Amino acid sequence: MSLLKTSKVAIITGASSNLGLNLGYRLIDELSPETNLTIIVTSRTLPRVQEAITNLKQYGQAKEPRRTGQLEFDYLLVDFTDMVSVLSAYYELTKHYKHIDYVFFNAVQAAFSGIDWMGALKETLTNPMQSVSNPTYKIQRVGLKSQDGMGLVFQGNIFGPYYFIHKIKPLLKNGGRIIWISSLMSGVDYLSFNDLQLIKSPLSYEGSKRMVDLMHFGTYKQLKSQDGIDQYLVQPGIFTSYSFMQYLNPFTYYGMLLLFYIARWCGSPYHNISGYKAAQAPIRCAILEEVQDSKVGSGCDRFGKEITRYDYVDDTGKEDVVKYLDILVKEWDEKLKDQILNSRQII
Repeated sequence: MSLLKTSKVAIITGASSNLGLNLGYRLIDELSPETNLTIIVTSRTLPRVQEAITNLKQYGQAKEPRRTGQLEFDYLLVDFTDMVSVLSAYYELTKHYKHIDYVFFNAVQAAFSGIDWMGALKETLTNPMQSVSNPTYKIQRVGLKSQDGMGLVFQGNIFGPYYFIHKIKPLLKNGGRIIWISSLMSGVDYLSFNDLQLIKSPLSYEGSKRMVDLMHFGTYKQLKSQDGIDQYLVQPGIFTSYSFMQYLNPFTYYGMLLLFYIARWCGSPYHNISGYKAAQAPIRCAILEEVQDSKVGSGCDRFGKEITRYDYVDDTGKEDVVKYLDILVKEWDEKLKDQILNSRQII
């Protein structure tokens, strides 16, 4: 008589990114090999989810025969800057799943438009550590809005995922875990409470990560007490990102990589460089008991040995952020009532 195997279902948003793929890799590696694991990847387009599933499937096959549990893959086509798309993704989940164990919000919506190369050269020469830790030379577009009329980066990184959680909360109840991936660059100066949708901000990506921090600290206790859901805030450190590589040529890419290693050798605990090392803290929060009142960080020593960091976050303004998000949730519940009716008729 065979023993009943444990089953886990994980959603990874932005799964085709460097970090997204490595979240899948580490989940396969660090869950018990006897666990039946389903990984649901998300992206905006079918080719991207197919690519992610192919990579994850090949990685899983390489682990056989050590892995005895079933490894399955599914996908959601979802654009978090489109509320109808978010609603459709929710419906797809409810049709096929009764419980979700992990949701990794690997927000990748940004408004980068290039690099100020003169600024980058100056900063690299005068303050090389800052140039590869908290660079000021990335150019971001200002004033971008989604087709729903919200700030594009705000909706993609904050409100779209927040609304998604609002809808799928019944699937997460009693044991589900939410892992929000923030950033080292999420300081208090990046967010103005007069511009919560980040429409006027020249640093909308960093501002969205600050909002992730405040949203977490304003909601994790209630999620735990009322719904039995654990929520964690993590930062993956500094690593090579596919989304930014498009602005680099081979010379500048390898130059950046060299500076990353120099920074790590000089004592920076944040330069993980590898996406696999960057995924350490998120996966740790998913499968172990971790703190929820700090930002859990992926780090390593100068030799690349992984360490876990716990960073204090100034949570001033968390109530204002959560109140604003909850007001928007009610507004969009009302706006999408007819869409819900139509979707049910189609389904």
